[in-house]
Amino acid sequence: MEAQDMKTEKPNIRHLTLSELENYLVDQLGEKKFRVKQVHEWLWLKHAHSFEDMTNLSRELRQKLADNFTLPALKVDATQYSADGTIKSRFRTTDNHLVEGVLIPTDERKTACVSSQIGCSLSCKFCATGYMKRQRNLEADEIYDEVVLLNQQSERVYEKKLSNIVFMGMGEPLLNYKNVMAAIERITSPAGGLGMSPRRITVSTAGVAKMIRQLGDDKVKFKLAVSLHAANDKKRNEIMPINETNNIKALIDALNHFYKQTGNEITFEYILFKDFNDSIKDADELVKLYRQVPADLVNIIEYNPIDQALFAKPEEDAIAAFMAYLEKNKVNARLRRSRGKDIDAACGQLANKEV
Repeated sequence: MEAQDMKTEKPNIRHLTLSELENYLVDQLGEKKFRVKQVHEWLWLKHAHSFEDMTNLSRELRQKLADNFTLPALKVDATQYSADGTIKSRFRTTDNHLVEGVLIPTDERKTACVSSQIGCSLSCKFCATGYMKRQRNLEADEIYDEVVLLNQQSERVYEKKLSNIVFMGMGEPLLNYKNVMAAIERITSPAGGLGMSPRRITVSTAGVAKMIRQLGDDKVKFKLAVSLHAANDKKRNEIMPINETNNIKALIDALNHFYKQTGNEITFEYILFKDFNDSIKDADELVKLYRQVPADLVNIIEYNPIDQALFAKPEEDAIAAFMAYLEKNKVNARLRRSRGKDIDAACGQLANKEV
């Protein structure tokens, strides 16, 4: 009986294409064609979280949908508010996993930082998520739900819609390529209820060279950010094990291919660690790497402490000297002060801690 139940597991209705939904409602159930539009609007414009929410459908049709499909949706499990206005949400999936997303407000923009995996397999030494086991990839509709819930939060708290989305939360987006691409397609589609311009979306990667090349071949329209954090292979191997199979030369080649195919903006992310990658020699290596890639910007990020790692933030004069060297060598660099540190919502701190 159990084996039979597994075989007949109901499909997720949000995994159907519009034509598949029409086939089910019109051809199989004999419903009028306008019902397709109604159901589609409930799923993607009105963000229904259950079939019972679809109040303009007959009770009989709602029951048929519930009998034949599932409608799993993320729910907000806990919310924390930072003194600086940043809001961290912990979401719970229908199979009882937890994942975090962050709303980062400034006067000019409201940015959603979203996750792509539950946990992470890359084990970066400075990142709290890297110390978690990767449980699974998030589905495209779960990523979409993160954005919808953070957008609703932004409208409720700040009375403004999201202006930007960054895939910089938990997990490596390019190791969940299919679902991330499908989520972005839905987020940027007018039929998805958000209609976000892809130019306002940034996908961050630890440097999966093969998939960076794939982004170029797929002619994506969003921006790309690369978590670099060291400009030579020896140091990068120490803190980012992915570099052992995706070294800096492979990364440079992939980024140049991406830019040649798309012309899209590339940003380097570089966290400063005291007495590790914050010397003028390190800055010089970063300058040389920057000149090999058509990067628009280098974000220099202050380190946010986590319980599992012994890294420390450099002294302010070391940060200033590093920035001055980049400026002198005509690197477009910006020092990014972290938001939400008091609620473990800053860069590298997401780890599903108990609230």
